[in-house]
Amino acid sequence: TQLRKAFAKKVEEVEDPGEISRPLIETFGNSGRKLLEDILPAIGGKDALAYIKQATNQEPLLSWQSWEAIYDLYPLLEEPTTKKQAYASIMRLIRHPNITEDQKVLQLRALMPHAESLDERKEIIQQLGRAKTHTAFAFVAQFLEDSLLQVEAASALVGIALPATGEKYGLTGRGVKETLMRVDTVLSMTDQDYTLAFLHQYLADMPEDKGFVSMFNGKDLSGWKALVANPLVRDSLFGIELQKLQREADAKLPQSWKVEDGQIMFFGDGYDNLVTEETYRDFEMLVDWKIEKDGDSGLYLRGSPQVQIWDPDQDSIVIGSGGLFNNKIHESLPLVTADNPVGTWNTFRIVMIEDKVTVFLNGELVTDNVVLENYWDRTRPIFRDGQIELQAHTTPLAFRDLYIRTLDEVPVLEQREVLAGYQTLFNGVNLEGWIGNKVDYVVQDGAIVIQPGISGGSGNLYTEKKYSDFILKFDFKLSPGANNGLGIHAPLEGDAAYLGKELQILDNTAEKYAKLKPYQYHGSVYGLLAAHRGALNPVGEWNMQEVAVKGNRFTVILNGQRILHGDIDVVTRNGTADGKDHPGIKRLKGHIGFLGHGSEVHFRNIRIWDQSKDDQQDQEPNTN
Repeated sequence: TQLRKAFAKKVEEVEDPGEISRPLIETFGNSGRKLLEDILPAIGGKDALAYIKQATNQEPLLSWQSWEAIYDLYPLLEEPTTKKQAYASIMRLIRHPNITEDQKVLQLRALMPHAESLDERKEIIQQLGRAKTHTAFAFVAQFLEDSLLQVEAASALVGIALPATGEKYGLTGRGVKETLMRVDTVLSMTDQDYTLAFLHQYLADMPEDKGFVSMFNGKDLSGWKALVANPLVRDSLFGIELQKLQREADAKLPQSWKVEDGQIMFFGDGYDNLVTEETYRDFEMLVDWKIEKDGDSGLYLRGSPQVQIWDPDQDSIVIGSGGLFNNKIHESLPLVTADNPVGTWNTFRIVMIEDKVTVFLNGELVTDNVVLENYWDRTRPIFRDGQIELQAHTTPLAFRDLYIRTLDEVPVLEQREVLAGYQTLFNGVNLEGWIGNKVDYVVQDGAIVIQPGISGGSGNLYTEKKYSDFILKFDFKLSPGANNGLGIHAPLEGDAAYLGKELQILDNTAEKYAKLKPYQYHGSVYGLLAAHRGALNPVGEWNMQEVAVKGNRFTVILNGQRILHGDIDVVTRNGTADGKDHPGIKRLKGHIGFLGHGSEVHFRNIRIWDQSKDDQQDQEPNTN
């Protein structure tokens, strides 16, 4: 109707649809039910949905425009008079632009049992082919065994696995590669030459890594065991004593946990957690979970509680799942409530790097890089590695599709570095702790890589934190003719070579650099101090560099050879080497940065021993 269209347009002007629906419900709630049933589906929102749900007539849900009504459409699938339209409405809402990929996968999987025709099943698989998640890939892979659906499944798997636009890699790992080889066999019997060409190229370029590995075989509890005490107690036990306690706990396991319909299920009435036999350090984990009304559970990471799971509609609970509930100092509550209704499936994506945890629930960020505290000893940081636990809390639970990808690219400090006070500046996975150009600087294969891209490989990437005195260690790899720089005591604006200091990172062997000034070659402090040459490894090989800065005294060790040792204050008493003004000489504290000059360069294993003093200069140098 025209009225419905008018309200649909009006709702685009407000953040909360309730601003429109609440006054209408207050005015017409009793006398104008038919009017509201016509216009509320166009407005949407929680208030409008609550009004319709308490009514006898649920058919207005069939024309609902916003996706929050999707779960209320499933009961209409059971009614012969509304089944067909409800199915179409759910498919329409699955295509809603605001639905996340994880949520889309959950809905398509829930809808599959209701697909009665072959065409409907094919459509669901085709839609899954647009969701680039490992869970979607694993679900679709099972249809390669279905002769009626295997071609659609094969095409969808290519769509899921191949990189998104602008990305170098899509899904990787041995399991993904093995499945794509089966896809190749299926598609080779079709005329999809174009798809096959892309698939063959991706298989040839796919990196050799483990990718996501299944933690649960869907059949039994292989790889899992019963919980024995907490990590501190276990560490205090002798091996033979721990083994005895483990046997006793495992004997009781079938009283609380079972595998049924491809799910790990808790049906006991106690607090007997189920734990992995393996221990994990840094990882990315995927898991689907489902609880009942008033349910309570969680995931222990490295043996410590916990990523919270519970019914957010309990009388005593007003927040959703995914927070680090047992934290006392750092954030414990989720950013938003993103739970699906009790009794339906939810998807966690959990990333743990060092002591920090990030959690996505149903595709929404609920915990953002928060320190997980050590529940067992709050004077100590979280254990560096440990088992993962599925928490039992007296209420029924179900878990499925548990996958884990170990983040082996996260650098591990040597013990002597830990004792000295070194910390990692780059976690090998993302650019946490860095600011600046995050378009041309990307993370690939555990390294920061700057590539000539949108801005031509220029622009700078800086540490969020400022430093004065420090020892910095890092590895770097040059491309032919590469030119970059290491910013020291740098501001975020202006030319770091003059407003701070720039330590050259350069392919000294390139012919185009044959006539540079001595202070322009690799390891030199640009325009101020010249470094010795001859210590660089051949282009394309990794180099190890150590940079020590104390005030304006610089020492650079490259591949075990000292190539620079000097004091800027001393050598510039009678002027700078390049004859130019360098006001940054007076700046003794600032950011560390990589300074792009249009070349591809790789950096990894970046760690620092911060020896900064709080009273070091941090203000703009006086150039008068």
